[in-house]
Amino acid sequence: MLLSRKWLNEFVEVDASDREFAEAMTLSGSKQEVTTDLSAEIKNVVVGKITEMKHHPDSDHMWVLQVDTGDGAVQIVTGAWNIHVGDLVPVAKDGATLPGGVKIESGKLRGIESQGMLCSLKELNLTAEHDYPYAAIKAAAILGDYTPLKGQEPSIPADIQSGHTLFGSICAAKVLECAAQPDGLYHTVLDLGGSTAMLDNDCQNLHEGDMVAYDAKAEKICTPDDLHAQQSEFPHCITDGIWILREENVQPGDDVATLIGCDDHVVEFEITPNRPDCLSIIGLAREAAATFRKPLKLHTPEIKGCGGSIAELTDIDIEDGDLCPRYTARMVKNVKIKPSPAWMRERLRNSGVRPINNIVDITNYVMLEYGQPMHAFDFSCVEGGRIIVRTAREGETIQTLDGNVRKLTPSMLCICDEEKPVCVAGVMGGANSEIVGDTAQVLFESANFNGASVRRTAVALNMRSEASARYEKGLDAMNTMKAVQRACELVELLGAGEVVDGVMDVIARDSAPTVLKLEPERINALLGTDVAESEMRTILETLDFELDGDKVTVPSWRSDVEGMADLAEEVARFHGYNNIPVTLSGGASAHGGGYTSVQLAERSVGALCRSLGYDEIITYSFISPSYYDKIKLPADSPLRSSLKILNPLGEDTSIMRTTTLPSMLEILARNYNFRNKAAYLYELGRTYFPKKTGPDESGVAKEPKILSLGAFGPEVDFFSVKGAVETVLEGLRIDGAVFEAETGNPSYHPGRCAKVLLNGEILGVLGQIHPDVAVNYGVDCELYAAELRFDALYAAMGAQPVYKSLPRFPAVARDIAVVCGKTVTVGALEECIRRGSKGLLKEISLFDVYTGVGIAPGKKSVAFNLAFRAEDRSLTAAEADAEVTGILALLKSELDAALR
Repeated sequence: MLLSRKWLNEFVEVDASDREFAEAMTLSGSKQEVTTDLSAEIKNVVVGKITEMKHHPDSDHMWVLQVDTGDGAVQIVTGAWNIHVGDLVPVAKDGATLPGGVKIESGKLRGIESQGMLCSLKELNLTAEHDYPYAAIKAAAILGDYTPLKGQEPSIPADIQSGHTLFGSICAAKVLECAAQPDGLYHTVLDLGGSTAMLDNDCQNLHEGDMVAYDAKAEKICTPDDLHAQQSEFPHCITDGIWILREENVQPGDDVATLIGCDDHVVEFEITPNRPDCLSIIGLAREAAATFRKPLKLHTPEIKGCGGSIAELTDIDIEDGDLCPRYTARMVKNVKIKPSPAWMRERLRNSGVRPINNIVDITNYVMLEYGQPMHAFDFSCVEGGRIIVRTAREGETIQTLDGNVRKLTPSMLCICDEEKPVCVAGVMGGANSEIVGDTAQVLFESANFNGASVRRTAVALNMRSEASARYEKGLDAMNTMKAVQRACELVELLGAGEVVDGVMDVIARDSAPTVLKLEPERINALLGTDVAESEMRTILETLDFELDGDKVTVPSWRSDVEGMADLAEEVARFHGYNNIPVTLSGGASAHGGGYTSVQLAERSVGALCRSLGYDEIITYSFISPSYYDKIKLPADSPLRSSLKILNPLGEDTSIMRTTTLPSMLEILARNYNFRNKAAYLYELGRTYFPKKTGPDESGVAKEPKILSLGAFGPEVDFFSVKGAVETVLEGLRIDGAVFEAETGNPSYHPGRCAKVLLNGEILGVLGQIHPDVAVNYGVDCELYAAELRFDALYAAMGAQPVYKSLPRFPAVARDIAVVCGKTVTVGALEECIRRGSKGLLKEISLFDVYTGVGIAPGKKSVAFNLAFRAEDRSLTAAEADAEVTGILALLKSELDAALR
């Protein structure tokens, strides 16, 4: 909703700045979107009076003007043809700004200095058709401009003289004098070749010395149309030129922005669907009056009338009262279709509505002012003089005002005469009853329609309008009378016609007002405030709620107020949300505030990953089914059983993921394609599995979280990713995890992949992405990834660390090198060493793996550094040797690993 602050001031005077106004209105519930200063685009453009015109010495079509701009004269060079000495014109002075960001600066044209520019309507973002109808230009046929059509003989001689006959009563004439008059006409003296003629005409392109065609019989100067000529035959006789001002009380130096109504600030509001009353100037004025504690000045329409009775001219019949609760109408006769006055055109234009003519503009003006859509019928087109409100019959059609033929259905409410539909109720009028230039009798409709019915019709016909946008939100049925009275008052004010006495007001469904009980204690308890009852009453009365004791009668336009909570909201809005004290909740807290243990674990995982140099990513949970093919997931894999989205944005986002690997690989591939040399990424994201039913299943879909790591770069290999996983496990205080080779995962390289196990339970998998999968993502370097089940990590987390003092006794170090089969993993050796110790082993460090000379084929040598320590004493060499002996014995018995 666009609100003109100049228009608003007619109802409530608010002297706040734009910022203060926007903030206050937003805090009271009317959300401001943007405020536009209409004058911002038009700067330093003033009214000028042409005092002198001379031909440019180096041009046959340019003029050098002296223009009075109020504070002195400026020289302007122009090629305009429709100007004369004495004309008042818009002048963009040096440094001026025009709509669209156009800057005007002084310069030279053909060697003559020009200190500005004269403006046309178009350059001010205006039109003659809708904004200033009097500015439409009528061009005379200048014979010196005549150009014969291609391939045709000239019909006007090049050396034609005054008095020569062109055809019939039309002869050539030379302009001896042409002077602009205050009424927009030009006093012209013509040389007819032996005689002269004097006349006042409205052709703006005449100047002394021009040769024109004069119709002696009609006593007028001819236009190209009068000569049956085409535009191309008189190329410079166009209807576009400088705007010659005809406004009243205009003086040189006046600001043009003010003159055209751009001295206004327009505020755009976001109106919620439950407040259709605010889709009007009066509705927002009521909110502003309550917000700023200013009096609201409402006007009661007064109509003089011309006698007669509308009841003798028409009748109204409502067939379905549920779809049309009320229909109000008034009749206007002797209608005079003409442009609306400037003040009305200005208000409509600033509110985003295009002016058309006085009758149409009145209906739009009332809709903006009162929020009640109206329609005007050419009553001569209403067959039988009777209005019937009914649903359409099967097969009926109507051509609407936009020129389209609409096929109607029996569910659509229409306004009909005795023969046909003449309007789609609440949406758009029909072309068969449109207001045109010769309309003499008009029926003004101000009706209330069912909002849901209007919305369905507008959607079905794909034809939403300003009227339907209001009706579909549910309008006040009591507003129809005020609106039609205001429309008729404007008809008399504008001299647009004579209002017939009487009103046709058919009420098919009456509704009782909503009455609520004022309960200050409950309102304060709900709001957490201590607002005095007197303030509550003042607020409600300001909003036109009627109070009688503890009874509150809700205004008819406030259908959103249904209970005590709604009254509390009104009190809160205008008491001020910022005046409500901040208090803690009085209820019990579920966990006393702060993070839950799961959230703390998630934050710890994120911190650990970031400490390793990994950056967090967040990817969509919905993916394409083709992603499973890209990671080589088998056709019978349970991971392919995905939840399908009912209304996907497209095939690429049609299912919920069961693995985070494709999402990670998509981002890695994107970084690779952006020519990043390396990338280290992590995500803690959810996967989604369909619900299962059975005696041991809850029937609820599962959404486990997965910690994903992904990396590539010159320093990334299997062991760096394994080290990252180990760091995460260590940071979560998870002890005892082991890594086992994994060759059956098709997404990973079979020789560079490992499972992460804890007590036989799989925590996840890590390794190099299979080269074929990397190719599927357009990557020709090694990609590495890890996938860890967060729920398993969380369940395995160790207790909070407890401080222990530094060891008091030194460690005893021993190095051992054992020879074992090549297939025995280092992890298996480490796990066996730990079990072989009697409790004194504190650290194991691998420092060498060797094959070659001195080692039997199929064997390898693996060397470890072992650190032994006791907490209560210094170990002896014998105790350390005994530990080593036990370890070697277990290695031999379980893994056939012998001391080298």
